[in-house]
Amino acid sequence: MTTVSQVYGSRKDDHVRLAVEQHHQRGAGVEVNQFDDVRFVHDALAGIAESAVSLTTEVAGTDWAAPLYINAMTGGSTRTGEVNRGLAIAARQTGVPIASGSMSAFLADPDLAPTYRVLRDENPDGFVVANVNANATVDMAKRAVDLIAADALQIHINTIQEIVMPEGDRDFSHWPSQIGKLAEALDVPVIVKEVGFGMTRSAVRRLADLGVTIADVSGRGGTNFATIENARRPHQDFAYLRDWGQSAPACLIDDQAIAGQRGVTLLASGGVRQPLDVVRALALGARAVGVSGYFLSVLEGEGVDALVSTIADWIVQIRQLMVVLGAPTVPDLVKTDVLVSGQVAEFARLRGIDPGDYARRATP
Repeated sequence: MTTVSQVYGSRKDDHVRLAVEQHHQRGAGVEVNQFDDVRFVHDALAGIAESAVSLTTEVAGTDWAAPLYINAMTGGSTRTGEVNRGLAIAARQTGVPIASGSMSAFLADPDLAPTYRVLRDENPDGFVVANVNANATVDMAKRAVDLIAADALQIHINTIQEIVMPEGDRDFSHWPSQIGKLAEALDVPVIVKEVGFGMTRSAVRRLADLGVTIADVSGRGGTNFATIENARRPHQDFAYLRDWGQSAPACLIDDQAIAGQRGVTLLASGGVRQPLDVVRALALGARAVGVSGYFLSVLEGEGVDALVSTIADWIVQIRQLMVVLGAPTVPDLVKTDVLVSGQVAEFARLRGIDPGDYARRATP
């Protein structure tokens, strides 16, 4: 008889394998990434001293040393436990925060706890985020937080993934009330995160009403869980959902005003390929930027030392891009001029936002 551990383990291993394959396919071909619709206006005399730049950013009541984090990925099997070990080592050595993958497997089978606890074991002093879905009870969320002594809890919302997943949920009507209960009951900050289909202003407004103060918009363009789950279906009959959702740049533009009004901190992820994408997201209002697929690909292909080197290089380059842009702090990036074009500009206009306003922030 198939055990709970085997069911979860097989699914989690599939997710990692398919995510890496997806990243390699994307890297081998020419695929539109809407971060390329956001370009900085170069000011030849804006540059400042590198020593004047601070990468510190405040998230969840804590100062992070850099506006970059390893976002939620995996856990729940022997293999994914080793992936988490490598990610945790990289987080420890570079000082960036790290979020766990969904901890549903542990909540269903406590024997899988070590595959998640390794995130804290290998990173005892780092900022570590637990992860549950919106079905989790208060008790389940507290168990997830306690397992890894988490500094915050990430609640992932993933209706499209669940619908495509053969064994996924089919009722999401209780999610808002459950999110509100978790936000009220937990002693750690709550972050609500999409899984790659984007989060626009209506969702951010509703989260604020529920008492949530941090949202990761996690847009389309990175790991595509509709495609991953469709590959697990016998007839792969949901292929038409591969382009569902909004990109992170589109969501940030859509959300920035309401987030400011309602006191919601925006995080961004989804399709982040390079340090320039991080700085683009920060310039559109993100407080910090998460990376999953690219970092996983480096870890799986080249090992933990290569991932440590990659993250360290990204941090240096984020600082150097801020030097060129004349932005001494992360909040100063939202004062820079950016040209928003292509599909992101079209999205903005259709949503009643003038993309030209972003081109005139530093130069009225």
